[in-house]
This record gives sequence, structure tokens and C-alpha cells, in this order.
Amino acid sequence: QVQLVESGGGLVQAGGSLRLSCAASGRTFSSYAMGWFRQAPGKEREFVAAISPSGANSYYTDSVKGRFTISRDNAKNAVYLQMGSLNPEDTAVYYCAAGPILQKPRRPNYWGQGTQVTVSS
Repeated sequence: QVQLVESGGGLVQAGGSLRLSCAASGRTFSSYAMGWFRQAPGKEREFVAAISPSGANSYYTDSVKGRFTISRDNAKNAVYLQMGSLNPEDTAVYYCAAGPILQKPRRPNYWGQGTQVTVSS
């Protein structure tokens, strides 16, 4: 069982940066691929980024490549999403996820409760 708690969301101006954090419970954290999804109002939840259990490999949706960086610290049971050059289209609730998400179909076993990111123009 893994419990995920996100933090770091907030309001930021276009062009700004934010760093999301996800704290995980459970001794098996380092065995899970971890990632981030987001859901904007009126839209389906979409994949943003994922990282392999060791941290050696990462994956991104095209719209965030070069702007977002996912990382993890297995000693701290944490995963991070550094977001830069934010634009209003990045506004969404961001969810941390754990499970088989490195490749499609991405179907996490565990979800966090979400953290709101709002980018003003």
C-alpha cells in the first residue's frame, strides 16, 4: 500500500516556475514507477511525466518537454516536478501517481489527492 501527498501548488504568473513535491508512505516506494498527471477544468486527466523506480529514465508528454523536469529521491520517499516557463494552459489540478505508468496504457495503482496549479496571464 502506498499513500501519496502532494504539495507545492499555487498561483504563478505566466513565465514563472513552481516545484511540486509528492511524499509517499510505504517501504516499497523505490520499487514503483512514479509520475504526475493533471486535469484541467472540463478536460480529462492527462499524463504529464513519469520516472522509473531507479530514477534512470524519465518520460514526458510533448507539451511539457524542455519545461518540466521530474526527479525522485528514494531515500526520502519523494518525487518532484520542477515546472518552468509556465503558461495558462498548464493550469490544472496536478496528481501524483504510482504504478505501471512508464508506457501506455498508463494505469496507476495509487493516486494522491491533487494540488492546484494556476497560471495567470
